[in-house]
Formats: sequence, C-alpha cells, structure tokens
Amino acid sequence: MSKRDLLLEIGLEELPARFVTASMKQLSDKVQQWLTEKAIEFGTVEAFSTPRRLAVLVKDVKESQKDIEEEAKGPAKKIALDSEGNWSKAALGFVRGQGMTSEDIYFKELKGVEYVHVNKFIKGQQTVQLLSELAEIISGMTFPKNMRWANQELRFVRPIKWLIALFGNEIVPFSIADVETGRETKGHRFLGNSAIIEQPQRYEDTLNEQFVMADPDKRRQVILDQIKELEQEKGWIIPVDEDLLEEVNNLVEYPTVLFGHFEEEFLELPAEVLITSMKEHQRYFPVKDQEGNLLAYFVTVRNGDDRHLDKVSKGNEKVLRARLSDAAFFYKEDQKKEISDALKKLDSIVYHEEIGTLAEKTARVTEVTGALADALNLKAEKEMALRTAAIAKFDLVSNMVYEFPELQGYMGEKYALLKGEAKEVAAAINEHYMPRHADDDVPPSVIGAVVSLAEKIDTLSSFFAIGVIPTGSQDPYALRRQASGVVQILAEKKWNISLEELIVLGLKGPESKGILKRDLEEVKTDMFTFFKARVKHMLQEQQIRYDLIDAVLFNEIGYIHSIVERAHVLDAKKEEAGFKESLEALSRVMNIAVKCDNQVTVDPAAFENDQENALYVKYQKVAMRYMESKDENERFEELVSLQSEIESYFENTMVMAEDEAIRNNRLSLMKEISDLVAGFAAMNKIILT
Repeated sequence: MSKRDLLLEIGLEELPARFVTASMKQLSDKVQQWLTEKAIEFGTVEAFSTPRRLAVLVKDVKESQKDIEEEAKGPAKKIALDSEGNWSKAALGFVRGQGMTSEDIYFKELKGVEYVHVNKFIKGQQTVQLLSELAEIISGMTFPKNMRWANQELRFVRPIKWLIALFGNEIVPFSIADVETGRETKGHRFLGNSAIIEQPQRYEDTLNEQFVMADPDKRRQVILDQIKELEQEKGWIIPVDEDLLEEVNNLVEYPTVLFGHFEEEFLELPAEVLITSMKEHQRYFPVKDQEGNLLAYFVTVRNGDDRHLDKVSKGNEKVLRARLSDAAFFYKEDQKKEISDALKKLDSIVYHEEIGTLAEKTARVTEVTGALADALNLKAEKEMALRTAAIAKFDLVSNMVYEFPELQGYMGEKYALLKGEAKEVAAAINEHYMPRHADDDVPPSVIGAVVSLAEKIDTLSSFFAIGVIPTGSQDPYALRRQASGVVQILAEKKWNISLEELIVLGLKGPESKGILKRDLEEVKTDMFTFFKARVKHMLQEQQIRYDLIDAVLFNEIGYIHSIVERAHVLDAKKEEAGFKESLEALSRVMNIAVKCDNQVTVDPAAFENDQENALYVKYQKVAMRYMESKDENERFEELVSLQSEIESYFENTMVMAEDEAIRNNRLSLMKEISDLVAGFAAMNKIILT
C-alpha cells in the first residue's frame, strides 16, 4: 500500500510565548490520536512551532484505512432460537446491528455455552476522503485564554491568518473561520516573504529559506550555541534560566544573540533587583564574571539576522537604563522608611474581604508561629521566629515590591539587614515564602521553616473556614501549592508534629477571630482530605506504587516524614523473597479483626492451645520493640517477624468459636495485632502478585 506525508500548518497572529509549546504538543497529539482512531497507519511525527505558527508533519501516512475483519459475539443459542427453532428478535437485532443477516450466523462454544457469532469485514476508506476532519481537530483545540475576531463565532487563541493542509502534493480542502486551506505559508515578518510548499517534506527547508526556523529544538540550540560562543569570546559566564530560555525561544523565528552594556553604578543595587529587571521585564540574560559576580552587561536574543546589531544593542540599553534608574530611585526611597511605619500600612490593605487585612493575618501567623515553636520545643529560635512572623510582610508596601512583585521576600531580607535586624531574621523573611513553586527548596533555616509553615497553614485554614476550597482546576489562591509546601517542609525537616495537630493549630486563629463560617469538624475533615491528596501526589512523584500509597494513607496521616519512610520501605521490600507470605499473614489478621464488635482485654487464661499463647507472647514483645524503635525499616521487620506465629495460630485455632467469651477473646487479640499493623500500613490493601 502506497504512503504519503501529511502536513498541517496553522498560521496565526503572534501567540503568547507561554502558550506556544503546549499548543504545538496538543496539535501533534490530536493528529496522532485521530489517525490511530481512524486505523490509518503512519510513521514518524515532527512538530513545529514559532510565534506565528503551529504545525505537524506526519511521515508515511497510508493512503487508506486498514481493512477490518473481526468476530462479533451475540446472544447465547438458547436465546437466539425460539422453541420452534426460528431466529428470535434478539438474534435478528444483533445481526442487524452488525450490518449482517441471519444467513451469516454461526455458533461457537465458550465455556460450555454456545453463542451466536458473525464475521464482519469492513473495507477501509481512502485516507484523503477522511482528512477534511482535520478541521474539527483544529477547531477543537483548547487554550488557557481564547478570543473571537471580526464576525467569527470560533473562539481560538489568536486569529487564524492562513492554513496549509497537504497530503503529499494534494491540498486537503476545508476552511476554518473563512480561511481556506492552501499551500502558501509566510516567512519571517521582516526578512522573509510568502512561500509555496510543494511537498510536505520540503516544509522546514522552505521556511529556512525565508528566515524562519520552524523546529523549536533547533532554534533553542542555536541560541545556546551563540551564547556559548559569546561566553568564550568575552570570558563571561552567562547563566541560562530554562524558563527564560523557553520564553525567548517562543518569541523569535530567526534568533540572533547580542549583548549590551549598562552603567556600573547600577551594580550597587542588590543582584536580585538587577536580575529581575533584566529577566522579568526585558527578557535579558544577566552576565557574570568567573567568580560569579554580576557584570554591567546583558545578553538578549533578536528576532532577526546580525545586521545593525549595534543599533539594536543601543536601543535595548536605553530601555534597560530607564528600568534600572527607576529601580535605583525606588531602592533609595524605600531605605528612608522604618519597618514600624511600613507595618502600620498593613492595617489598610485588605488580604481578603472575609478574612481581614494583612495586619490581621500577620497577627494570626505570629500566634501560630509561637504555638509551633512550643510544640517543636524550639527555645533558642522562638524569639527570632516571632520577630520574623511579625515583620515578614513589611516589604509588601515598599516601592520596589510594588514595581517588581517577584521581589517580595528578597527585598524584605535586604531592607531588614539595612535596618539592623538580626541576619537570621532577615534571611527568614525571605525564606518564609519557600517553597515558592513545585521545584523550589524548603526554607533552609529552622526559623524560616517555622514561619513558612505558620503562614501556609493560616492561609489554608482561613480559606477553608470561609468555604473557599479548590475544585477541579480552579484554585485562584494557589491553595494546592500552599498545602504541598506544608507537606514538603514537614517531610524534609522530619518534625514530630502530626498533620492533624497542625490543622488544629491553624484553625485556632480563624475560630477565635470570627472568620469561621462553617462547622469546625467539617472544616477539619475537608482540610485532612485535601492534605491527604497532596501527600498522595508527592508519593506518586517519588514513583511509589498506588496500592502502597493507599496502604500507608489508610488511616490518619500523623507525621509526614514517617508516612514517606514507610512508603519507601514497602516499595523496597515488595520484590524481596518472603514479602508476599509475610503480608498474607498480616493481612489475614487484619481481615478477621474487622469482625471484632466487642473488644475486651485479652485474657491469656482463656487460651485453649499453645499457639494462641505463643502468638500473644510474641505480639507483646514485637509491640514493645515497635514502639521503642524510630526506624521504619526496623518496625516493618518487627511486624513481619510475627508471620510464623500467625500461621501456626490459624492452623490450630478457630477464631470464630461458638463460645462467645472465647470468640471475643480471640477476636480482641486479632484486633490488637491489627491495630499495631495498621499503624504502619493497611497491609490488606496491598496487591500481591
């Protein structure tokens, strides 16, 4: 069967850089999924994107669908035939639904029962007859934000300017938003021209001739190579932030790296200010010397060739100079203000209309910080933690943070040091925002971690107290990120405060300050469920199998670090010899323990055989060693050491004895052992293979 290449290109007005990569992948995935669903065989797939286009090139697409021959099973013979041997309505309805007749029926036996069967043959359609459905793929794409234009009903990320759909050298005819498919593409907006794509395999080369590098990976590598050349030429170090590189790559079609200079007096500004001004506002890369010190240079990427780079450089220098001049002015003005004056302004800033002002939030966080410090027995650090909590938000009213919100915390640390605060307090002001995102670290200091924990649990408690709980993808206050931060801090710091205790601590503020709008126990339950989902997500990212996660999260959560360690112990042990047998024994105890409706104190005098006594004695020793040990691996080994006694017990003992007193005594022993095992994990939830 012959094959052709398939090319689909959507030409657009400039896309937001943050949408480009995801949209490219979405288009590629949707086209591949469609081809697979239509039973059209294809070869390799290449995806392309620039700010003005999304495209996919599918190699070796077969010119027709596969012919399908399959056996369809219908009703049993006794249902398919009536008492007179005629076809029943069920049989006739079945063959009609398969596009067949009763003459096509034959019987086939399955597990001793005969069933109606028919053989279906479906001739594959020509691929070219189906390709117009690509219009539905494009129209069905989703984006974080959509728009409408002119008099069009279609909502899309940006207006569609041109469409290419080629199957070999043949145009696939369809239109979207009054734009007809063709073979004409657009080159670079200033350097290139329109171009005709004669064959799909010529797509990338044709665009290259018009100063468009359509392959984002190649474009990215060109940027990196040019940066590396500049480093070697100048003896610089140019740190490449991956997020910034991704954004810059999606802003250009034909990249050329260049550098510029700014006045050295601006180096007196904090490094974070300079880097933020360059990165967030201008999309520039900073430049450092071999010792890691910032230099008065920047690197940027032009969407064009290397002509007149000196003029481009000067233009960028002028823009950056204005930015840095503003930053220098803000920095100087902020230093004239006292921390106490800044804190007074928090009284007039509403954090949330139902939760209160920033000043009120600060007061609650300070109370939680003190309670946490006491719960963790932090004596030396408590005073500095309280000071940190009390002033942690003062930089939010500074000129610098108003202009550059990304610098909250960073500027708090700088200004706190300038105002004579202890360096530990200053560092903790910055740290209390950590982890700022999924890949960020937890606060390195105890003080920063305590205040971060207090801040996050107050935020979560306050919003849950008023009924603001994330649903689906909606999470406007980033509560999932806050909860993940709490889980991450507790896991890495290995603090012995249970999640349940932390929730209670966090809700004291909303409860006492009149923020609580719901039943307290209901809020606790919702928060526990929410946190459990975050712990589950963290363990999934650590590649823990789903049933092991369910096993350790079966009951209360307790200490987060303990949950994590137990999950990893089970994950490490699951392939070891004897694991299955040990878990079967422990699971048997847990399964029968649920029948214990009347737990009593276990009476050894009521035992009727040696195996009962042996299990009881062994259990008491194991329980003692289990409670004394802090090592989860040792605890697991203690539990599985019961295997032999459990197996002997069940071989010689009828737990559900007719005598009620004996039955209750035996079930109570099972319940005690089960409770001990459940403290580690619900072993009967683990799938044994």
